[in-house]
Amino acid sequence: MDRSIRLGMLTPSSNTVLEPMTAAMLADMPGVTAHFARIRVLAIDLGADSRAQFDLGPMLEAAGLLADAKVHAICWNGTSGAWLGLEQDRAMCAAITEATGIPAVTATMALMEALDLLGVRRLGLVTPYLGAVQQAIVARWAAAGLDCVAERHLEDPGNFSFAEHPESLVAQLVREVAAAGPEAIAIHCTNFRGAGAVSALESETGIPVLDSIAVALWGGLRAAGAETAALIYWGRLFGLPKAE
Repeated sequence: MDRSIRLGMLTPSSNTVLEPMTAAMLADMPGVTAHFARIRVLAIDLGADSRAQFDLGPMLEAAGLLADAKVHAICWNGTSGAWLGLEQDRAMCAAITEATGIPAVTATMALMEALDLLGVRRLGLVTPYLGAVQQAIVARWAAAGLDCVAERHLEDPGNFSFAEHPESLVAQLVREVAAAGPEAIAIHCTNFRGAGAVSALESETGIPVLDSIAVALWGGLRAAGAETAALIYWGRLFGLPKAE
């Protein structure tokens, strides 16, 4: 690369998967580094206390600390926009950019962009979440024109516990969803061990598999103006062209 790229990642505090996985992916991209600030997130449900974890104030404070490192983009490396609504993610990104002057994206916004580039309307969904959270995601995506043709979830309230499910289980859930013939499958949780299995699962099923840790990294790189093709080993996602 002609210049160094610093990516700022806003990270759920109890997440133990996304940081090492992001570092592993970036080993293939000398000159790109990821820098992390944590937001307190302890459980995922639809209650008021859980929703409050994603309030704008803590996000802006953490984004300001990342801005001190002169990062080139800031990504909310969490998936709350999937059940709380993309409008919340968009408002957060606008506020971060207004406060810091740095482009911002989220894992869920990046997923929507990737699905659009792939022309996907029939989607499979794999998460560790509670059924009520999963239903909220499916409803949000239906309103956006996405038909969830198959889903699997684990009824886990998380957030720390999401990381304790092995990659082999995540891969099996993807295989089960693939049987319904979706146009793509989203593994949508950034504390879930799916990213390392994506390449093999895509070869096995013939279906694009979009893991949220990979999607967040892809979105952050694009927001920073960086190319992503060097990471094609980690999934078809990284070979997608830039939008016209």
